[in-house]
Amino acid sequence: MSRIYSLAYLTSNTLTPPQAVRLAGELGYAYVGLRLLPNAAGAPQQFLIGQPEVLRETVAAQRDTGVGVFDLEIIRIAEGFDARSYQPLFEAGAALKAKAVLVAGDDTNEARLAEGYARLCEAMRPYGMTADLEFMPWTAVPDAKAALRIIHAAGRPDNAGILVDALHVARSNTTLDDLRTIPRELLHYAQICDAPTQAQRGRPFSVEEMIHTARCERLMPGEGGIALQALFDALPPDLPISVEVVHLDRMAQIGQTEWARQALAASRALLEPQA
Repeated sequence: MSRIYSLAYLTSNTLTPPQAVRLAGELGYAYVGLRLLPNAAGAPQQFLIGQPEVLRETVAAQRDTGVGVFDLEIIRIAEGFDARSYQPLFEAGAALKAKAVLVAGDDTNEARLAEGYARLCEAMRPYGMTADLEFMPWTAVPDAKAALRIIHAAGRPDNAGILVDALHVARSNTTLDDLRTIPRELLHYAQICDAPTQAQRGRPFSVEEMIHTARCERLMPGEGGIALQALFDALPPDLPISVEVVHLDRMAQIGQTEWARQALAASRALLEPQA
C-alpha cells in the first residue's frame, strides 16, 4: 500500500515555511509539518505568525506544489494553561489548511491536564484541526496508556487525537498491544525514525539522553534497533507518516535537501518494501 508522507519540522529545520513546502514538493512528500512555536523558551522555530508576507509566500508555495500542511507545533499544557493565548497559531493553521496541532502535556496534575486539554480542543474546534497529544517518556504524558486516559478524562472531544512517535514508543512503557488499543478515530498520523534501544545500550536512558536523541540525534529508519516493522504493523496501514529524522551533525555534512531525500527513501523502504 502506498503511504502518505509528511516532511516533519525536525527533518527540515534549516528551512523557512515556504522553503520547506517547496522542498517537500521537489522530493515527493505530500505534506509538511511546521514548528511555528518553540518547544521551549528561546528554542529554534520557524517564523510565520505575525509575518503576513511569510504566510503569503507559504500559501503560494502550497498552491504551486500541491503540498499541504499536516501539523503545526507546538502547544504545551502546563499549570495555568490558557488555550485562548494560542489563537494566533489557530488562525495561521486555518490559513494554511493544517490538519493537526501537536500537543505536549507538562502538567503533573492529571485531572487539571485533562481539563486543559478539553479546553484546548474546544478552542480549536472552529479552526478545523485536531489536537494530537504526543506521549513522551519525560513528560506528564509518558506513554500511550496515559495519553488515552487523559483523552477519556477530557470527555473524548471529537477533535482529540494521539500522536505515536516511534522513538517514544521504544523508550517508554508502551507496548504494541497498547498501540492496538488506541481507537482508530484518535489516530491521525504517526512519526517515524530509528534510534539505539535500551537493549543495545545495556542500560536505561537518562532523561537528558532521551531528550538529546529526540531533538538532535535520531537515526534513519533501519539504522537503529527499534522494531519499526512490528510497530507500524500495529497501527492502521493507511495512517499518514510524518518523517521525523533529525541528526544535526549528519545533516550539516550532507545538506538539507539530501538529508530529507534519504529520510523519505528510508521510510518508504521500510514501510513499502514491495513498492
